Amino acid sequence: MSYTGTFIDLFATTSIMNSALELADRTRRIEPFHVMELQKRAYALEKAGRSIIHMTIGEPDFTAPPPVVEALAQAMREQRSQYTAALGLPALRHAIADFYASRMGVTVAPERIVITAGASGALLLTIAALVNPGQEILMPDPCYPCNRHFVSAFEGSARLIPAGPGERFQLSAAVVRDNWTAATRGVLVASPSNPTGTSIAFDELRRIVEVVRERGGITIVDEIYQLLSYEGAPRSALELAEASGQDIIVINSFSKYFNMTGWRLGWLVAPGALVPVFEKLAQNLFICPSTLAQNAALACFGEPALAIYEERKAEFRRRRDFLVPALRDLGFGIPVEPDGAFYIYLDCSRFSEDSSAFADMLLEKAGVAVVPGHDFGLNQPERWLRVSYATSFAKLEEAVRRLARLLADWPRARPVAASPAGD
Repeated sequence: MSYTGTFIDLFATTSIMNSALELADRTRRIEPFHVMELQKRAYALEKAGRSIIHMTIGEPDFTAPPPVVEALAQAMREQRSQYTAALGLPALRHAIADFYASRMGVTVAPERIVITAGASGALLLTIAALVNPGQEILMPDPCYPCNRHFVSAFEGSARLIPAGPGERFQLSAAVVRDNWTAATRGVLVASPSNPTGTSIAFDELRRIVEVVRERGGITIVDEIYQLLSYEGAPRSALELAEASGQDIIVINSFSKYFNMTGWRLGWLVAPGALVPVFEKLAQNLFICPSTLAQNAALACFGEPALAIYEERKAEFRRRRDFLVPALRDLGFGIPVEPDGAFYIYLDCSRFSEDSSAFADMLLEKAGVAVVPGHDFGLNQPERWLRVSYATSFAKLEEAVRRLARLLADWPRARPVAASPAGD
């Protein structure tokens, strides 16, 4: 074979390979999860010998408590690891229903509860079941970035509506009404929210549901931080679903309050008529959630584990109550005090006009890792940082000391501007 022939053959083969590797259009609509990239850099610095305080990922420093770990070990000893039904273990669905009744006074039929591979799995199933190509879901800006990418993955459109401090970074009924179009399928809200730690007042949530219901849409409520609400008893949007039960889907997770992030277990509560659709989708997309995680999660609802969770919740609140005034004293703007989750949304414009560059500098010079606003939307992302206080109190104290040293002589000629409502 001649060299020319070999080159031509190689060129043809490469062309075929490039054609085979052509990516689907949807991949271009899904942006990288920047917090994960920043976290990789933080870990690289740590591996190189630097002391890094991680205030990036929303992962509790607490892990599953002993009763849950023992339940996992027992399931392993008894070899309870084969597939479950796609909807999840009946015992776990009943346990969640009992928890809603005892903890929040809401009656939910266990048959409406679908166990999923994390809250992400629940959201994917929901969007797959309810959103057609070209339809849009209204979300606040800022919001958790994966939510909009879930919609994009199924050829829908996430329409981000700017929500500033005046709205506690949340949607309102009036905003939903003003932004509804013929293409709108519904809304997706999170209460409390990632990245802001703020909740929607329950009366306002009721009004949002009414606006959506009047237009024949669906309300999806992400409640994965609901049990980490610090001002009053948590209330579920399921209270609003009981009247008709047909247009509200609630998402929850074992990751946050229950401290089981890597176990990848969550649930959704759907209208009864939709459960067979979710079951069909789950059978094909996931088969079932982790059987071992499901068996372990049964112990989450026992009194020994619940007592531990409430102690840990109190510790998260103690961290918030320390960190919010400490960061304000350093010169950061916190226009809305978080009332749940374990995040603070900081205005860093006193120090920098570029939150990404500022976050890089904090990591390099202070060894403090925080997340710039660009992950969370288009509403002045260069102004905001998200700080997670899901780490130990001692590390939070050290982070404040490091920031104080770094920022002690920082130019402060430009005051933090008031953010008008709707920003």
